[in-house]
Amino acid sequence: MTDQGQTAQGPFDPGLQPERTELAWRRTALAIAIGSVVSLRIFPLLLPADAAAWGFAPGVIGIGAACAFWVAARRRQLQTTAALQSSLAPEASPADLPGGGTLLAFTMLATGFGFVSLAIVAVSLLVR
Repeated sequence: MTDQGQTAQGPFDPGLQPERTELAWRRTALAIAIGSVVSLRIFPLLLPADAAAWGFAPGVIGIGAACAFWVAARRRQLQTTAALQSSLAPEASPADLPGGGTLLAFTMLATGFGFVSLAIVAVSLLVR
């Protein structure tokens, strides 16, 4: 043990921060999946009969994005844990950690579909 309470292997405690981050992204994926399932039920009813098929698009794409979120979060957690375990060497740098670019892209995709969904609802309410 060192003076700071860290083991001789280093300051890394497996499972804490990477796992919490993964769990947060899982909750995000679950929320997107639930919202997408609800939109599959509601949007086709709100749109006119000739455009009802378009009401399924945001829900199906949202479910696909939720599945991709789930897989990307798990993969990033494994990569982060591996990078933190290997960064115990003195020559390691913070740049060795995997970035969150994939998760950021999925977040932007989900946000975009949220705005599209709001627009669909707003237009359908204004048309009535």
